[in-house]
Parts: sequence; structure tokens; C-alpha cells
Amino acid sequence: MKNSHLALVFLATTLAYECFAQSIPVTLSSPDQRLAIQFTTIAAKESSSSGGKLVYSVTFRGKPVLDQSALSLELVGQPALGANVHLVEAVPAKGSDDYSLLAGKVSSVHDQYNSVLLRTSETGEPHRLLNIEARAYNDGVAFRYVLPEQDAMKEVRLKQENTEFRISTDATTWALALPNYRSSYESEYVKLPITAFSNQGGVSSSFLIGMPLLMHSPGIAWMTLTEADLEGNSGMYVTNPSGNWAGHYFVSKLSPRFDDANLALSTTLPHHSAWRVLIVGDEPGRLMESNIVSDLNSPNRVQDTSWIRPGKASWNWWAGDIGPDGKAAYTTKNMEYYVDFAAQSGFPYMLLDAGWADGRDILKQRGNVDVPELVRYAAAKHVKVWIWLYSTSVMDQMKDAFPLFEKWGVAGVKIDFINRDDQEGIKFYYDVASLAAEHHLMVDFHGASKPWGIERTYPNVLSYEAVLGAENSKVARRDSPVDRTVFPFTRMVAGPLDYTPGGFNNVTEDEFVGRDQSPMIMGTRAQQLGLYVVFQTPFQMVSDSPQAYANQPAFKFIQDVPTQWDAMHVVNGEPGEFVTIARSHGKEWYLGSITNWTPRELHVPLDFLGSGRYTAEIYEDAADAGVHPKNVAIRKQTVHKGEQLTLHLASGGGCAIRFIPEAGK
Repeated sequence: MKNSHLALVFLATTLAYECFAQSIPVTLSSPDQRLAIQFTTIAAKESSSSGGKLVYSVTFRGKPVLDQSALSLELVGQPALGANVHLVEAVPAKGSDDYSLLAGKVSSVHDQYNSVLLRTSETGEPHRLLNIEARAYNDGVAFRYVLPEQDAMKEVRLKQENTEFRISTDATTWALALPNYRSSYESEYVKLPITAFSNQGGVSSSFLIGMPLLMHSPGIAWMTLTEADLEGNSGMYVTNPSGNWAGHYFVSKLSPRFDDANLALSTTLPHHSAWRVLIVGDEPGRLMESNIVSDLNSPNRVQDTSWIRPGKASWNWWAGDIGPDGKAAYTTKNMEYYVDFAAQSGFPYMLLDAGWADGRDILKQRGNVDVPELVRYAAAKHVKVWIWLYSTSVMDQMKDAFPLFEKWGVAGVKIDFINRDDQEGIKFYYDVASLAAEHHLMVDFHGASKPWGIERTYPNVLSYEAVLGAENSKVARRDSPVDRTVFPFTRMVAGPLDYTPGGFNNVTEDEFVGRDQSPMIMGTRAQQLGLYVVFQTPFQMVSDSPQAYANQPAFKFIQDVPTQWDAMHVVNGEPGEFVTIARSHGKEWYLGSITNWTPRELHVPLDFLGSGRYTAEIYEDAADAGVHPKNVAIRKQTVHKGEQLTLHLASGGGCAIRFIPEAGK
């Protein structure tokens, strides 16, 4: 394995075409040699040609992770491309991704990788060309299809991409099963083995599984399957097409176009697909720390980013537009109340949710809330206003609306119910991000697909809402502490999320009642505090009403916690059980820890701290928080690197800690 990269160079530079055309494996290893992805061709038994089916496989620490899996493109009116090819050339390289992120998992990225460009050609006429570009990082591998300009093909009409992911074992998955290609990705991740998604008993059936997909092969690896850099493409899902209990593999399914359900992509050459990404680690926490999805996207296209500022926002929707008199009113005066709350709390933003526009016409106001007047009122208090928009209105009117919003002084737009990731849907994300940047508007994509790294290319994109959140549990029994302990290991691996924590009407599971007025939140108040660190959310909601936070000492943590981070470290965790994450902002560190309905004692080594002593401001479940979830115990403790804290988490509980360096100590 140690010489695999050198072997690749040898193959690419010394072998003659005739020799290389025979299925010589090309192996690409990660810089630390623990991960390897291998490409080759395998001949069909009935074929006498010198070519074969293009396949790849993956190993981790010498153990198989993916068995030989097919790579092919199903084109309209043509034979599948990749089914009968020979390897022409392998061009190796190595590189390093060095860049800064305005609102990422970390503020500065340095990731080394080895890479290869495989050139293949069809064995028979018309000798179409297909290249595969692959990278191997220390924490994952990625590859994409590249179709160069060529005489044999001038355009691409892609019916389906048949990329296989033949997991070597019947791994346990945490899968997001979705009803169709037009969802908001708002559902629970279900823990099942891969074989549970196969066709059973001869009855045709299938589960459409959204990305990212978490998998665990005991004794081998933890894995996340996802994709990156979707520009010019459509979103990928997977299904298990096998017909029996022994079938533990997936095949890709691309979101079809709205105008032709049998077509996933229509474009000209040259063209490349999105990256197919497999993040791999010894522990699930290492997957969360990976920056591969960001690495594989185009660099920042926004020259001046000084106006892009992550931050917390007060929000009128969760509380039901409740005003200072306790009555609901969607009026300018009542929204000023939420602006006042943001100003008093030190929050830079207030989010005005749905209801201000004249129906679907976002160029006209309904008259109940005067947005320009609200923006002027907020500006006098050093607060900026975001506004909610319906996605189809943005599709129709953004060229006129975004300049208008800039004129009003709006800081950002929350675009909801996108519910699509077909080719035109993905184009919409990029068009919005680009035009919004031209008009100094930040963006929160709501009712959206999973993240794929667009926030590196357009850092004015701060968050995506693609999981259950407080708003889902407002009127239904969804988004429990169990779900919250799954999301960091699944959805958050791919990028930032818009989750909306901060509910202070905390109840036990048995007490919960879904309702619009005075909405409840399952789990303890300390868990709600911990979520501000556990979840990476650059544009972060403070969900509850101003009255809910009045005279509540625990609210100080929400005021103090940043939304922009320099580093992160996953201390411990198990999907669906518990998780503890530490993040740094400048010289301070913050820690969030949450558990499911099982109370537990966690031991947290403070190895992530810098040198010297720190004052730890600890917000933890009170002794009776299991039955009285609103109760939070607040204390201070002097700590230093090398020590260990013991956390006592109640049922549905959590803990939040701010570590402040002591001057000169």
C-alpha cells in the first residue's frame, strides 16, 4: 500500500497503450496510506473484447469497505457509457486545499490529497471518451465523471447515472427515506441494515434515500455517503435494487427534470458530474470534523465579503407573533417588539417570517407590516432585518426583487419550500446565491436539499434547513432528543443547518402536546442551550418569544454563544444516543453535550483547551431536570487542559459550557 502512489506514476508514464488497455488496476491512496480507492475494468463472461465494465473499490486500513462497484452513465438513445471501455491513461497528481471559510466548521482549512485522472475509451464504435477524476484525502475518497469535448458525442442527455456502492458488509445505516424527489428533506433518520431497503419476496418496491447517508460496518469503518459541487447537475439519491435479504448495496438515482421525468440531465460538453463522496473514519465523530464536502467545491466567487456576517436573530414565527401584551398581531408595531428584543439581547438580526408580501407577489407589501419602515426602525437600534420569501416567487421575481430589497436595506432572505433538486432546481440555488451576492443579501435556504458545499463558493449562503427542527415539533410529535442526537452524525456532516433551537417551554416526553400557542419543546432547557454549540448554524434563530426569556438566567448563554467558529472537536458520541462537541471562537471555547431519553454520565477530557487556566461557565441539568425540564443549574469552575469534567445529563438533557481564558494565568 505504501508504494501505491509510486506505482500509479509508473503506470501512467511507462506502460504502452496496448499493455495498459488490459485491466490493470489503478490504485490511489490517501496521504496517510490508510485509505485507498482502486479502479479497473472487468470483462463480462460472454464478451471476447479487450475492454470491460469500469469498476472501483475502496479499502480502509487494508480492509474492504466497498467491493467492486460499477461506474456507468445511462444515456438517452445510446448504449451505457462505462459498460465496455479500456483504460487509456492514468495521470497522477497531489495537492493541498488551503483556504479560509467565513462560516464553516473551521475558519482555516488545510487538507492534503492525492489524485488521479483516468482516461478511458470505448472498445468499439463510436469510441466515446469517459474520464474519471478521483481524490483520496486522509478522511475520505471522492470521484466524479468527466465528459470531455469529443467528436463521438456533442451533448449529454443523461437518463440516469448508475453508480454502484457495494458496501462490503450489511452495514447498519441511519437513512433518510423520502417519499419522492420533491421533498423538503424534513424527516427522521431511520436506523436499519442495508438489506432492509431491498426488494423482498418478488414484490417490486424501493426506498428513495436522501444524502448524506451514515453507515457503520462494525470492525471496519464508519462512513458517510454524500455528494459535493452540484453546479450544472441534479441531486443524487440512492436505492437498494437487490431482490433478496442478502443484497447490501446501493445504486445512484438522480433527481429527474420537471419537464421530462425520464431525463436527469441535458447539457453540452465538456461536462463533469457532481463529486461522489465517501467520508471514512474510525469513529463517527471524525466524519463530522471532515471538510471534504467544502474542499471539493469551487473557491469563493464573492470578492468583498465584509458585509457577510453570521449571527443570531430574534424570530416572530415560533412564538406565534406574540406581542408585549401577550396577544398575537402581525403588525409593524409588534415586529418592532422583536427588534427591540434583538437589540437588548445583543443580536444583530431580526427575522420577519411569512405574511408581509401581497400573496405571492414579493414586489408588493400586504400592508400589515411595512418592511422598509421596520428596517429603518431596526437600523436605529443597530439591528438588521431578514425577510421570508416563498421560493416560486423568488424564481419568478428575484431579478426585480433583490435590487428592491437592497434598496430597502434588508440584510438577508430566507427562501422556503424549494422542494426540488433537479437540474433546474440546483441552478436556482446558484442563481439565487450569485444574484443575492450582487445585492449584498445573505441567504438561508429553507425547505431545501442537503448541503453540498455551495457556501464555500458563495459565502453569503449561511444555512440550509433540511432536517426536523423546533418548527416541526410545534404542532406534531416530531423532533425529539433522539432525533437531535442523530442529526450531527448525519445531516450536519455535509454542512451548516438551520435548526431553530432556543425553546424555553421545556417538557418531558409524556407532557408534550403539539400546539401553535405557547408551543412546547421536548427535552430539557439545558439541552436547548447545548444545541447552540452542537449544531453548526451561522444564521441562528432564538426561537421563543421575548417573554419566555425574561428574567431567565440561562438565557445569558444564548446571548454569549457565537455562531462563527475557528475550530471544532467531537469529544464523544454515538448516533441516536448522545454527542459532545467543543468549538472555539478566538481564544474562547464552547462545549455542547446532549443525550436522548436515557440519562447518562459523560466524562469529557479537556484536551482541546489551550494552555493556562480557564473559567468554565457551566449550564447543566438541575438534579430534578428529568421531571422538571426547565430547571438549569448554573455554576463556575476553574479548569485547565488535561483535566476531565464529568457531565450528568438528565433524560432528554444536556449541558452547555463557555470556557474563558483567565488573563495572565
